Amino acid sequence: MKVFVTGTRGIPDIPGGVEKHCQELFPLIAAKGHDVLLCTRSCYITKRIDEWKGVKLINCFAPRRKSLEAIVHTFIALLKARWHSPDVVHIHAVGPSLLTPLARILGLTVVVTNHGPDYDRQKWGRAAKFVLRLGEKMGGLYANEVIVISTVIANIVRERCHRESNLIYNGVPLPEKSKGTDFLSAIGVEPDKYILSVVRFVPEKGLHDLIGAFKTMGGNCKLVIAGDADHETEYSKNLKQMADEDDRIIMTGYITGEPLNQVYSHARLFVLPSYHEGLPIALLEAMSYGLPALVSDIPANKEVGLPAERYFRCGDVGDLRGKMEVLLQKGLSAKEQKKIRGEIEEKYNWDRIAQQTIAVYRKTQKGSPR
Repeated sequence: MKVFVTGTRGIPDIPGGVEKHCQELFPLIAAKGHDVLLCTRSCYITKRIDEWKGVKLINCFAPRRKSLEAIVHTFIALLKARWHSPDVVHIHAVGPSLLTPLARILGLTVVVTNHGPDYDRQKWGRAAKFVLRLGEKMGGLYANEVIVISTVIANIVRERCHRESNLIYNGVPLPEKSKGTDFLSAIGVEPDKYILSVVRFVPEKGLHDLIGAFKTMGGNCKLVIAGDADHETEYSKNLKQMADEDDRIIMTGYITGEPLNQVYSHARLFVLPSYHEGLPIALLEAMSYGLPALVSDIPANKEVGLPAERYFRCGDVGDLRGKMEVLLQKGLSAKEQKKIRGEIEEKYNWDRIAQQTIAVYRKTQKGSPR
């Protein structure tokens, strides 16, 4: 089967939840004997390559403007898809899904993955939110099949688009924990003496709450924030200024590979203070390391099913601070860590996710009422 993928910025090692999803999923699908072509956005590609782990990469123009890049890139990608004549076009995210009707007009068979209601993100204005809602609707109405990554999103699709979807969770590989500490030494932290957050610098990730709560805490524990902004904004500048006012806060920028492995392997507590998520890959990654986690009580985070004491009221800085202080003292036993890693391996297994995705592709080849 030939699969053409769009809606992502690209792979490998390009920041973003959709990008991490595609980076894990499509090499596995290619390894199972399918021909996978993935369209990358030119404005994120620093070193152009034609293939990565069996996935053929097609570089397409995209303007680096958050309001235009996804829609312009998807339009160009669909024209290229028509030329390649794939069996399935797989569109990721609700913004690019706006062009699902165009893909159908071009005679393409379409699978859409809805990664969550992007219109809830605080960075979008009223017009952009309307377009994203419309994209969700167009993908839900006109795709041959719809994949969702959580039951929350399945319910949205059922309510807004009056159809059932295919629930396939995000996945996370079970890592080999790092014993190295050279990166930690380079950024000035010690193992088991820091809180970790791995996020993009956008308002809906709630970093302002985390930094605000942490700055009122005493003790010698540090806060490591791994991430940055895709597009520099007033919000991201303000975050960095807030961090600069406390030398216990370390911002690493975007990191991957061994540096990321080290900060996950040796953290004492992982915190995700989001106001909006689809299904948070960073949280699943933290759990895959057996890390104790504290997250906001939004529906997407609650779907992961952590114990009640590991949720704080979203936006409540006092509650966040209090629960961080408690959990820093509590920690997790080796038995609890092993149990968490086992649950991750069973429920969020990428090989199973690849098989489930291929099964959705095959459904479209048998004919669809849509």
